[in-house]
Amino acid sequence: MKYNLCGNNVVLSDYDSFVISQTLECGQCFRFEKIKDEDYAVIARGKLLHIFADNGSIVFENTTEDDFKGIWLRYFDFERDYKSIKETLSSSDNTLSDAVKYAPGIRILNQDFFECLISFIISQNNRIPMIKKVVSNISQKYGKFIGNLNGVDYYSFPEPEALSTAAEAELMECKTGFRAKYIIDAVEKVISGDINPEKFSSMSTDEVRSELMKIKGVGPKVADCVMLFSLGRSDAFPTDVWVKRVMSYFYFNGEDTPVKVIHKSAYDKFGIYAGFAQQYLFNYAREFKIGASDKKKSKVGTE
Repeated sequence: MKYNLCGNNVVLSDYDSFVISQTLECGQCFRFEKIKDEDYAVIARGKLLHIFADNGSIVFENTTEDDFKGIWLRYFDFERDYKSIKETLSSSDNTLSDAVKYAPGIRILNQDFFECLISFIISQNNRIPMIKKVVSNISQKYGKFIGNLNGVDYYSFPEPEALSTAAEAELMECKTGFRAKYIIDAVEKVISGDINPEKFSSMSTDEVRSELMKIKGVGPKVADCVMLFSLGRSDAFPTDVWVKRVMSYFYFNGEDTPVKVIHKSAYDKFGIYAGFAQQYLFNYAREFKIGASDKKKSKVGTE
């Protein structure tokens, strides 16, 4: 990867395995707004970023080199060799090869732990537009103003201490619904140190999952999302309805398969790259509605 400074912008001119829309729109984050094709506002780590594609380059607008190197380089996982990961996964079977070819520009984001945790608690039984709206509501009410882009004000995600002042009724005003009590429990456990990501480095992925599931409302899927998208646990394999369908459809003869069995199969098959495989498969399954109807199934693999 190579970049250069152009006025107040950082411009990536030599990079691979990165398409802005594929990375942002694949269900792993909720703090972005599409402006137009390959042109987005991204809110992360207390910063507002305008990022867009321009004649084969990627422009980070009004971004200092320090912010690019200190925040966005890691956030977009630019220091990882995705080419070799994709080659390894694609060689494992034709299904994954097709999934990788369909969206080769997906990268796993390295998100803030607390924001990721609360966001995926909100994600339960929720659709992405509503998740984004709830996270935005909470940020506007309890976060800090960080900038305006195209007439839209943006706010940082609140720190645990700021969110600790929120009563259940106030959170429900932000449209959290039944998840408000789960958010309160998560905030309390983070502030008390019962949930401390700094302690996770000495734990196995299974142990970290168990720790996260001590939070009310956090099950295996939410825990795995938090591990994959904020803790660097690339062997985590979040399994929602789409991943369960694609795994059952392609690897278990279409039979309904327990999540624990799917997890073991994924790790045995993909190892430390299981999380990357999950993102390619999730995006592929959701796009083609794999397992949802015979009509849609017939489209799989044609792209």
